[in-house]
Amino acid sequence: MSVFTPLTRAELETFLAPYGLGRLRDFQGIAAGTENSNFFISLEQGEYVLTLVERGPSQDLPFFIELLDVLHDAQLSVPYALRTTDGVALRTLAGKPALLQPRLDGRHVQAPNNQHCVQVGELLGHIHTATLDAPLVRRTDRGLDWMLEEGEKLVTGLDAAAAALLRPALAEIQAHHAQILALPQANLHGDLFRDNVMFEGTHLTGVIDFYNACSGPMLYDLAITVNDWCSDEQGALDAPRARALLGAYAALRPFTAAEAQLWPLMLRVACVRFWLSRLIAAQSFAGMDVLIHDPKEFQDRLGLRQKVGVALPFAF
Repeated sequence: MSVFTPLTRAELETFLAPYGLGRLRDFQGIAAGTENSNFFISLEQGEYVLTLVERGPSQDLPFFIELLDVLHDAQLSVPYALRTTDGVALRTLAGKPALLQPRLDGRHVQAPNNQHCVQVGELLGHIHTATLDAPLVRRTDRGLDWMLEEGEKLVTGLDAAAAALLRPALAEIQAHHAQILALPQANLHGDLFRDNVMFEGTHLTGVIDFYNACSGPMLYDLAITVNDWCSDEQGALDAPRARALLGAYAALRPFTAAEAQLWPLMLRVACVRFWLSRLIAAQSFAGMDVLIHDPKEFQDRLGLRQKVGVALPFAF
C-alpha cells in the first residue's frame, strides 16, 4: 500500500474535529499514490480525501490551495481544500502538511473512447483558460533543466538501445529550450493521466491530484495528456482519440503557429519527463511496498513519437 505515513483512528479524530463535519465513521489508505499518503475519510456529513504531503517543499502548498480555489470558483470539479471552522486550510498531521478535500464522485477509466477524450480535452481547456490571463507562478521541479540534468545522470546506466533513444531526445530539448519556454503559458495540471480523472459512464465528474501543477507552456500539459489518454496498448497514438481531444481543446483555446510547429517535439518531451521520473522512482523505491509505474512504457512511447501523424487542428 502506498501510504508512507500510517495514521491511527485517534490521530484522525483529533485532526478532523475542527472541521465540524461530524463523527469519523471510517477511513482507509489509498494504494494508488506514488508520492503522497492519501486516505478516504468517511464523516457524518460526507466523504472526503485526506492528503499528507510527503514530497516537495511545504512552501509550495499555498500555491496549490490558491490554484484549486481559482478552479473551484471557475465551476470546475476539483478537490479544493476545506477550511476548519476557524478558516484554516493548510494544517499538520503526524509532522506532515495535511489537506482535507471533498471526495469526488466517479471512477477512473482504463479504456477511454472518443467521448471520454472529448471531455478530457474540454477539461484541460477550461483549466488553462481559467488561469490564462493571470497565471499563479510556480516553477515545476521536473522541468526542462531537470530533464537535462537527470537524463545525463541516468543515460550511462541504460542499455545501448535505451541510451541511443534518450541521448538525441536530450539534445533536442537542449536545442529548443528557449522556443519551448516562449510558448503561450498558463497554469498546468502537469499529470493529467487516466488515474487522475473521474467519470460516471462517459460523463466527466472531476479531476484530482494537482501536486504537479505549475505555471508553464500549455502545449506541454496537452502533450502529457494526449500521451496517456490517446495511446493504444503498444503506446502508439490512436488518431481518432487524439483528434477528438485536440479538437475539443481547440474549441476553447485555438493554437498558435509556434505551438503547431513544436507539437511533435512536445510529445517527445513529455515522454522523456515521465520516463526519467519513473526510472528514478524505480530506483528509489526498489523493494518497498509502493506502487511503481513501469519506466519502459514511456521509453516505448518515446520511440514511437519519433514520427507524429496527428497535427494540431485550427492552428493560425
